[in-house]
Amino acid sequence: MSNQPEIAPDCLERWERRERLRSRTLGDALGFELHTLRKDRVAFSMPADERTFQPWGIVHGGANVALAETCASVGAWLNLPDDEAEMVVGVEINANHLRSVRSGRVLGVGTPVHIGRSSQVWEVKLTDDRGKLTCISRCTLSVIKRPADS
Repeated sequence: MSNQPEIAPDCLERWERRERLRSRTLGDALGFELHTLRKDRVAFSMPADERTFQPWGIVHGGANVALAETCASVGAWLNLPDDEAEMVVGVEINANHLRSVRSGRVLGVGTPVHIGRSSQVWEVKLTDDRGKLTCISRCTLSVIKRPADS
């Protein structure tokens, strides 16, 4: 996994603005790292370590879901026509955990299934360091008006 993220030119300004405004997030606490930022593909990775493990020393299903929803949410946000007037929120997510991960990193790659005016659906595939599929997720997001105080 590359140390330098791939950020599409049409996404860079929005991402830099977000980075200046944000506070500490769940992704920060879990060690998420950006790899790809495009309107048609978003990738983040997370460590397989004590931050993301369940008690038996494997990546927690909830950590997988957090990674998947982050990929989907960021991708959906990049596809908003006006991110100052609108935002996206997750309304449904499912995840099939296919293989356990005990070390290394988990890479999540999200791609859009549907980009509409009021909703988006994203598929996210999670793989281990060997490129083996460990989890597949589908996330539905609603496009809503941004509250005046946000």
